[in-house]
Amino acid sequence: MIQQQVTVQLQAGLQARQAATFVQEANQFKADIFIEKEQKHINAKSIMGVMSLAISSGEEIMLSIDGEDEQLAIEKLTQFLIGN
Repeated sequence: MIQQQVTVQLQAGLQARQAATFVQEANQFKADIFIEKEQKHINAKSIMGVMSLAISSGEEIMLSIDGEDEQLAIEKLTQFLIGN
């Protein structure tokens, strides 16, 4: 399992379109992927879960990834969240 604190740097945060794109990216990996924000722990492969966190630009979240492709997943999803 890999955990990484990430500061979301997307201009609009993870709202609507960005949340949908993030979920699509997360679903490309076999690993289990979770986001934690303020004691809430959700499945990052669920659009409703991601939207429920209302993540804004500049907020810190914890990514937790567990599975065979966890290293690639953490790299790709972190890059997405910081806007690269």
